[in-house]
Amino acid sequence: MANTKQAAKRARQNTAQREENRARRSRLRTAVKAFETAVTGGDKAVIGTAFTAAMSELHRGVSKGVMKQGTANRTISRMAARIRSLQA
Repeated sequence: MANTKQAAKRARQNTAQREENRARRSRLRTAVKAFETAVTGGDKAVIGTAFTAAMSELHRGVSKGVMKQGTANRTISRMAARIRSLQA
């Protein structure tokens, strides 16, 4: 339990930020899963839009502090490699 007004405010802020971060992480994972589903489906137009959406969510996650830059770069690189392997 918070002993000061500042500690009580920080506790409220932490709760709100935790919920927002959970939602952001969920959106991130959903976008990446949508890309994987599109790759399985094989439609190139859908794959392209899903890749763009997932990449955008990953970059947004980095800017909001939900994910580290290297993790996002690695995920994007792997998705791009999947697209290249389909085109070959």
